[in-house]
Amino acid sequence: MADARQIIAKRAAGEIKNGMIVNLGIGIPSLVPDYLDPAVRVFFQAENGILGMGPTPADNADENLCNAAGFPVTILPGASYFDSALAFGMIRKGFIDVSILGALQVSVNGNLANWIVPGKRVPGVGGAMELAYGAKNLIAVMTHCEKDGSPKILNECTLPITTFNCVKKIITEMAVFTIENGVLHLDEIMPGYSPTDVKNKTGADFIFSPALQQNI
Repeated sequence: MADARQIIAKRAAGEIKNGMIVNLGIGIPSLVPDYLDPAVRVFFQAENGILGMGPTPADNADENLCNAAGFPVTILPGASYFDSALAFGMIRKGFIDVSILGALQVSVNGNLANWIVPGKRVPGVGGAMELAYGAKNLIAVMTHCEKDGSPKILNECTLPITTFNCVKKIITEMAVFTIENGVLHLDEIMPGYSPTDVKNKTGADFIFSPALQQNI
């Protein structure tokens, strides 16, 4: 089976449509552009002050041109630069169409936990809180379970919450869920998995979407 992170990134790329302004988190979200349809023109935004990021440079990277995680990037025609205050203003005013963030846990009511595991040292929450509240659509991407097999989709998160009631869609290597009015809807089951697999590996109650019911 293909690498779970690549499966998730490829499916998440399908959520990006022509003309969108998109912000990507670190980790799995950073892989999404690798699977974006070349015909789809989008503007990727970064909290450190870029709108219109291009792919990672093959060589001769400009050390002063990087994304919010500090990795080198290129820019596309029409791109612009600005300070972090304006970048966060764009986020808080709702100008980001889609934000795709990695997650540690997500609850059925859309609570997002993605910034800290107690006892582990991290630099801080970064822009996750603003993106979770400010983006028009927040998609959480993550592997379905921890390495020990415990589920990451739960009735209640056990890790510290980043933002409450913010996640609208969850994409894992096993399934795609949407969250509406505190109810978890199973929309898709990834190839190689069954409804029973998803049920056994999900730590929350969910219902099947009508479209999925017709296909199982």
